[in-house]
Amino acid sequence: MSVHCCRQPEETSRNQQDSRFLRVLWIALAINAGMFLLEMVAGLAAGSVSLQADALDFLGDTANYGLSLFVVGLALRYRALAALVKGATMGTFGLWVIGATIWHAVSGAVPHAITMGAVGIAALASNAAVFVLLWAYRSGDSNMRSVWICSRNDVLGNLAVLLAAFGVFGTGTGWPDVAVAAIMAALALQGAWAVIRHASSELERTDVETRAGVSAPKPGPGGAFR
Repeated sequence: MSVHCCRQPEETSRNQQDSRFLRVLWIALAINAGMFLLEMVAGLAAGSVSLQADALDFLGDTANYGLSLFVVGLALRYRALAALVKGATMGTFGLWVIGATIWHAVSGAVPHAITMGAVGIAALASNAAVFVLLWAYRSGDSNMRSVWICSRNDVLGNLAVLLAAFGVFGTGTGWPDVAVAAIMAALALQGAWAVIRHASSELERTDVETRAGVSAPKPGPGGAFR
């Protein structure tokens, strides 16, 4: 009998899911890395804080997808620890955007609306593709769910950047750009809290299971429990 015949159905299904998830993550990583470079250059050239914030979000997602690739197939505890790191990264991004938003609000800079709109459309198309690919994993463990939450926030952020571009074009001021950057910061902080809470509950569950395994009675000589 082959080794494959001895595998449990649950193990086979999990391996297949992990394999599909890995392929999706590699695609998402490549898309996010490319969009980070494009948006950061465009954001600096256009003087748009919302584009720069979105670019840093792409960078954070690229690192997060790389971390997810590393822990796929490992025990739940390690996947939950990776999700905690990703949650902390999302929270850091949110705090940075808040600081950048305040600076732009004080300086009164007016970004280039046309550049914002063009790059925003490209970013939305990229993130929409990743969002569709990750949809099947939205209810998985904290590691999978954290990746999907990142993708969801990206799509919402891109829509907000487009609204900011229209607002800047229509008003001739930088306030729509500042407002959207603040919304993106709030999304990042909300997503970070959701990921950290889910990962913490998984870590607590694994700790309980570990303690239960350690405290379980062990059979002594003759099969009697000690």
